[in-house]
Amino acid sequence: MNNNVIYGINGPVVTVRNADCFEMMEMVHVGEQNLVGEVIGITDKLTTIQVYEETTGLKPGDPVTGTGAPMNVLLGPGIIDNIFDGIERPLKEIEKQSGSFISRGASVSSLDPDKLWPVKMTVKIGDRLEGGQIYATLPETPVIEHRLMLHPDLSGVVKEVKPDGEYKVFDTVAVIEDDFGVRHELTLCQQWPIRTARPVKHRLTPSIPLITGQRVMDTLFPIAKGGTAAIPGGFGTGKTMNQHQLAKWCDADIIIYVGCGERGNEMSQVLEEFSELIDPKTNRPMTDRTVLIANTSNMPVAAREASIYTGITLAEYYRDMGYHVAMMADSTSRWAEALREISGRLEEMPAEEGFPAYLPSRLAEFYERGGRADVLSGGEGSVTLIGAVSPQGSDFSEPVTQNTKRFTRVFWALDKALAYARHYPAINWINSYSEYFNDLDPWFIKNLGEDFVEYRNRISALLQEESSLMEIVKLIGSDVLPDDQKLVIETARAIRVGFLQQNAFHAEDTYVPLEKQKQMMKVILHLHGTSKEIISRGIPISKILETGLFDKLSKMKYDIPNNRLDMFDDYIKEIDDTLGTLLQ
Repeated sequence: MNNNVIYGINGPVVTVRNADCFEMMEMVHVGEQNLVGEVIGITDKLTTIQVYEETTGLKPGDPVTGTGAPMNVLLGPGIIDNIFDGIERPLKEIEKQSGSFISRGASVSSLDPDKLWPVKMTVKIGDRLEGGQIYATLPETPVIEHRLMLHPDLSGVVKEVKPDGEYKVFDTVAVIEDDFGVRHELTLCQQWPIRTARPVKHRLTPSIPLITGQRVMDTLFPIAKGGTAAIPGGFGTGKTMNQHQLAKWCDADIIIYVGCGERGNEMSQVLEEFSELIDPKTNRPMTDRTVLIANTSNMPVAAREASIYTGITLAEYYRDMGYHVAMMADSTSRWAEALREISGRLEEMPAEEGFPAYLPSRLAEFYERGGRADVLSGGEGSVTLIGAVSPQGSDFSEPVTQNTKRFTRVFWALDKALAYARHYPAINWINSYSEYFNDLDPWFIKNLGEDFVEYRNRISALLQEESSLMEIVKLIGSDVLPDDQKLVIETARAIRVGFLQQNAFHAEDTYVPLEKQKQMMKVILHLHGTSKEIISRGIPISKILETGLFDKLSKMKYDIPNNRLDMFDDYIKEIDDTLGTLLQ
């Protein structure tokens, strides 16, 4: 008989009195419906549990049962092309059981226990396996090979190997004997605690860019594979839209998209879009390399806190196979709000704006799990973390944004004024930054030439100069500026409209390869340099503007297809010919 019963209930927080059999961070089942919970506090009198499901209907005296294991997820084939909630329950399977809304205590295996997978063994009897090494492979989707790895804590000699064939996730395909003579059966899956980072051989410098096809990101504020980025912005500035673009177009092998506390209609839009989208790399549905974790704002608040850890654990699992994984967390502010709510119910001392004092350490813990590494299975993998932040009233001085800034190296600051002016992506080029230039510039120079870095620096300098000049223009108007400064403002406008602004619904502009980005910068800077020379000869800027060249540059992103980069030479010739007539 279970003597551990509920003593008190406060929202998702449940207490048990005089229990001495629970461990810290142990996963437990609460109530008659076996709701999933986790032990988060133990004293000599009370055990505190946070419940990841709705606690309505629980009452004192209901049983609490320990599992003897920490909160964990099941890792194996069937994760990709699936939709999970915050604690890795498959929503499609739950819908078959209980309809559109998740019933409490729904007990469904995270991976389909009846599906047969065509397994190909890569080891033989007598081989020695170390933790993390691959013992079998199978095609998880037409584009992703799933590599079955030994649990990192195990090692030993292979004693039995099943023949290649079709197996279910819980079937034994091999047996190893460890150094203590204990035999371990190897199946197609393993469990891993979500709050524990998976080990790697050693971490590598993030020296390869994550190419997104978004000009403002790739050129001005690049992120590395294995890097960390924050996308802060107020309501309506395009956080979710930017993350959708990144998920669709970035050159990661696998995408993990965590909708953490987002509105249900936004998440359903993500699900619809991803199921319809054809991956440009494989001409297959995007879902063939995507995992979606949907934890909407009407789901229990504690599960929102867990969803981030579930997502990062799945990302690390695929990284360990040797894949480059990009994880989008939308949004970490809702996750922080879940921390704040649970902290309040635990009656902890609040820090700034009511958030718990451990908010910075939790954010650091999360972002620290990103990175590029030599993995135990051999080869290299990475986890790139991109977290959206939703500061109230676009106030970037609030705690979540400020603390996220401390632990991420790219800051794509979304601007309400740009968004309302329909300038997308609404990334403010003055407030944003990337700290990866020193790491990534050798790659850019090797693959695109030194002039790419030079063009980027000159474009950035022109935008900075325009920002300073606009302060003067606001005070006394633009008429008082000399022509060379008016030229800076005109060139910066061409950069803003023709280069930084990008149309996600235009076939040629939604994704732009790096070589085209370089050529676009080259043409803009060529026009600027030639115009500057003409102005120095006493010809007024009004004559240059009458040629319409600046307006034409604003449209080149549409006029030049991504596979016709030779057309940029025609633009440069036209600039030289047109401006040459002004000197005659």
